[in-house]
Amino acid sequence: MKNIKKILGISTLLFWLLIGCQKKNHSEWFYLFDGTSLDGWRAFNGVELPSGWSIKEGSLTFNTKLKNEANYKGGKTIIYALEEFENFELFLEWKISEGGNSGVFYHLNEEFEDIIAPEYQLIDDLKWSEYNNNITLKEWQKTGADYAMHTPDTTKKIVKPAGEWNTTKIVFTPERVEYWHNGVKLLSFVPWSEDWYERKSKGKWKDSPNYGKFKSGYIGLQDHDSPIWFKNIKIKKL
Repeated sequence: MKNIKKILGISTLLFWLLIGCQKKNHSEWFYLFDGTSLDGWRAFNGVELPSGWSIKEGSLTFNTKLKNEANYKGGKTIIYALEEFENFELFLEWKISEGGNSGVFYHLNEEFEDIIAPEYQLIDDLKWSEYNNNITLKEWQKTGADYAMHTPDTTKKIVKPAGEWNTTKIVFTPERVEYWHNGVKLLSFVPWSEDWYERKSKGKWKDSPNYGKFKSGYIGLQDHDSPIWFKNIKIKKL
């Protein structure tokens, strides 16, 4: 009887140790890009990495000639295709060229040809208008915005000139989403809430029923005909 109790006790201990290890692994950071390998990255709805994307000096770089909005073509957005993510904390560093425009997508799905997914906007707030016939950037188009949905808090945002490194953090759960820029939280919102649907119905996405439809998907980096650099891209599941 004592031996049975002893065996049961050891089994219980091993069970909880295993559960503890699983929880620990589940919450650990892992790199989508560590500066040395492009494993897992490919074109959105493609099989290979598009031309222009490469590793240079430890950065995932898109090397292209800057085009303004009038000549925009795009089409070389990339995704980390080894895994889809639902609830997560994503961190990365980035810098952009003068007049540049890009973005970070999440819950990206390849069911459709077009990219219709939530986007953390990356853009040269200071010089984009100068390169685009002095078109005024709206707040929902600026760095740190939940593109065309939620605007960043401009009183807190630390705006750096093009060519300087920035940090971005996205925290996503069904209860709350947070967008961080250079260590400061710029906005938060509740996805799929009454307010979220109201914003969707009145703005850019009013005729896009599939926007925000998916509750899990790929992480993507946008080609918007602008040179862009990324490094230290890492994610933690929540």
